Amino acid sequence: MGNILKCFTGEDDHGDDDYYRPSSGARYGLQAGSDHGHGPSPYVDVDQPAAASRPHHDVVSLLQDLLYFESTSMVPEALRQHVTSSKKAQVKWYRNILEAYNNMRPQPKTPEEAAQLITTALSRIQRADLLGILSFYNLPIPFPLPTVASSASSDHPPSSLPEGVQFVLNTLPVHHRCIGDGDGFSAYVDTADPRESANVALEVHEMVIDRTQARTHRDYQKARALLRSLDEAGYNRIINISGEEILAKKYRIRMRGIDAPELEMTYGKESKDALVKLIGGKRVTIHVYGLDQFGRYVGDIYCDNVFVQERMLKSGHAWHFKTYDKRPEFAQWEREARAAHRGLWASDNPEKPWDWRREQRSSNIQVY
Repeated sequence: MGNILKCFTGEDDHGDDDYYRPSSGARYGLQAGSDHGHGPSPYVDVDQPAAASRPHHDVVSLLQDLLYFESTSMVPEALRQHVTSSKKAQVKWYRNILEAYNNMRPQPKTPEEAAQLITTALSRIQRADLLGILSFYNLPIPFPLPTVASSASSDHPPSSLPEGVQFVLNTLPVHHRCIGDGDGFSAYVDTADPRESANVALEVHEMVIDRTQARTHRDYQKARALLRSLDEAGYNRIINISGEEILAKKYRIRMRGIDAPELEMTYGKESKDALVKLIGGKRVTIHVYGLDQFGRYVGDIYCDNVFVQERMLKSGHAWHFKTYDKRPEFAQWEREARAAHRGLWASDNPEKPWDWRREQRSSNIQVY
């Protein structure tokens, strides 16, 4: 880290100049119940809340923070007003930035160079958080922002996708409450995904930052209002397995080529339960072919190396939707289930879901 110290003063020897002044530590906050110079360290632990002030934002502030992080593993307390991820995540960020700084030649001295350092080191974090940390140091936003290849989508390069597939979604784990019936569900995609990050509107980023600041100031009414606005815009806050809150885009999915009994129909609950067992709590890959008349994304679903529609048809939990899908293997999988009297085919004459919906609509009951 000697190179960081040189950046504060240049290559010349300035004698008694301080490289890191204790006064800048105010940005890390005071530990609750401690006094200056007495008792525990006056700097908060990364997991403790504290009030903080930030007198200035610039390249020198970034370098000071990196120097202090190297010796204490503490991050600036005021950063939480600009980003949404946890302190634990922030520690990982500064570790990555510090490593990138030590490997960078020459070291950054201008705002543009410092911004490039951060965006390169943090290319895999959420776009909103990346913009937040650049804003925290008052650094310019490089254009275009760097993107990384998605490891999940690398298994399905464009050349190997079936004809008609418009794009691929790699989702967060599907919550069982987001599964409506045996052929439809809602899924969320992390906005850190390269495909998503480029499509998040600036207004959404601003709502996320405003909500974080509202919660910091205990203005929970405003925070709830902003959360509703995010939901109306098609986004939500999701807690991942690491306990970090992330921004995710919501997609309503209609499984292509099958039609399952509606929940109100005979065998509707069993069909839904079968889909919950296949994808509930798991990440899925969706090959999207387009939108249906209700605004749902129609696609083929893959989970744990299983083609979900195939499993639903073979187990007798859905019909082949011949009106919209002519794939012969789908017809064959349905015939197998019929012959073995599996699932809904245990009945001699199960009601067809499209007939049931037609009857509901004729009675002015809205169904999808």
